[in-house]
Amino acid sequence: MECKVRWLAGASFIAETGSGHLVAMDGPPDAGGRNLAPRPMELLLAGTGGCSAFDVVNILQRGRHAVSGCEVALSAERAATDPKVFTKIHFHFIVAGRDLKAEAVDRAVKLSAEKYCSASIMLGKSALISHDWEIVETA
Repeated sequence: MECKVRWLAGASFIAETGSGHLVAMDGPPDAGGRNLAPRPMELLLAGTGGCSAFDVVNILQRGRHAVSGCEVALSAERAATDPKVFTKIHFHFIVAGRDLKAEAVDRAVKLSAEKYCSASIMLGKSALISHDWEIVETA
């Protein structure tokens, strides 16, 4: 996996991923940024949520469960001093579908957390990771 990050000006950067996609990053005005894009740590948190949500959907689909939606809300705390690593991250999954079984959703969340989501497992080396979930029934 490769990525190039190029400084634009102030605290603004553009990343080009190995798959050819562009991602902008910026800092707050008090750090020289213009607040035009997410902070790098926000992208790290978003990527972790995306990684885990991808796993949950994929596991449920492979189990032939009628999943129609998945949202994960993440809340994180960071250390007060440098390096301001994440110290706690909580994942709250809202999984929508028809006749979804609690056991299946719980299993999917646990498999992502313990086996498949490399991003959250890596962040778990420095942060306390917790998860919960709810099911929304759809027609």
